[in-house]
Amino acid sequence: MKNIAVIFPGQGAQHIGMGKEISEELPEAKQIFDLADHALQESFSELIFSGEEEKLKRTENTQPALLTTSVAIWRALENRGVTASYAAGHSLGEYSALVASNAMSFTEAVQAVRKRGQFMEEAVPEGQGTMAAILGMEREKLEEVTLQASEEAGPVEPANFNCPGQIVISGSTPGVERAVELAKDAGAKRAMILQVSGPFHSSMMTPAAEKMKPELTHVDITEPQMKVIANVTGKPVAKEQISEALIDQIYSPVLWEETIRYLLDQGVDTFIEAGPGKVLSGLVKKINRRAVTLPVYDLETLEQAVKKLKEDN
Repeated sequence: MKNIAVIFPGQGAQHIGMGKEISEELPEAKQIFDLADHALQESFSELIFSGEEEKLKRTENTQPALLTTSVAIWRALENRGVTASYAAGHSLGEYSALVASNAMSFTEAVQAVRKRGQFMEEAVPEGQGTMAAILGMEREKLEEVTLQASEEAGPVEPANFNCPGQIVISGSTPGVERAVELAKDAGAKRAMILQVSGPFHSSMMTPAAEKMKPELTHVDITEPQMKVIANVTGKPVAKEQISEALIDQIYSPVLWEETIRYLLDQGVDTFIEAGPGKVLSGLVKKINRRAVTLPVYDLETLEQAVKKLKEDN
């Protein structure tokens, strides 16, 4: 038997048309898009399937759109008998993992991430904060770089530990720009500013976390049916820790490499990526080349994944 984890992407994976084919062909997937329309009281699925890229890229839309698409894909997999022992999501994807594990309802989650997106967008005025990807640099060395840049130009800190040699930093625009220069001088293979709307997973997001606290008190959280790995610890999260983990996650680094290493240590050998794109599958492969990754983002990849899982079992 395969030991399976399902993983869910975060911001950056979105694109117009994601989930459209699956929604048109599979009633269980369409039901999730319909629920999103109802919960957000707008024709939200229309924005996802055929809206304007600029509108979808707004954080308050990106986050519920990715959650909706990812959950719809997971429901389609479940409907074909696919199960997993573990769930994890990159940043926003943690909400998809919690819905997949039945720790929260889809309706409450989609309303919560709409708020999360709004609060994150409001936390820092546009242009004042950003993020950058640093490739080919050791963690300790990069931490020294961000410390120096913070002193010289403005706050900047590591935000996503994605895989060995791929770390994202986040903070004030001058701080991030200075850190990029310093990282290049210190021997980073590549250092580039990312097209994001804010300094996510940095201490500059603390106001968003504060606003999110009361929102999460209204969400009915139950014991997860699968083990859900939290971004902030890289370890499974119990029911009573979920709200706090989701609040801390807004301004804390995403420990993705730790998350995947933990799952590998538990004997996970197959990772299903449910959602648009295959970025997370690529990160898993960089952490362990032997792991089986099955990205599922349309009908063809859905059928391929189901077939492969049946063959292996």
